[in-house]
Amino acid sequence: MHTFLMVVLLIVSLVLIASILLQSGNSDGLSGSISGGAEQLFGKKKSRGYDALLSRVTTVCAIVYIVISLVIVAVFN
Repeated sequence: MHTFLMVVLLIVSLVLIASILLQSGNSDGLSGSISGGAEQLFGKKKSRGYDALLSRVTTVCAIVYIVISLVIVAVFN
């Protein structure tokens, strides 16, 4: 059981790392700092599509990672 949970934790952590690295950045560098909040206020909202999917995957993987880590510590230590 411990080995199974460790393998699942490894897979979840790799998916979590990949989903974080594949997400687009929030600012556009120097041009984002010059324009201020207007870009975020009037810009396109990415509520659907690739960014939304990656956001959901990141959230689910983070929750699963925390739960499995707590289970491993609570049960096997």
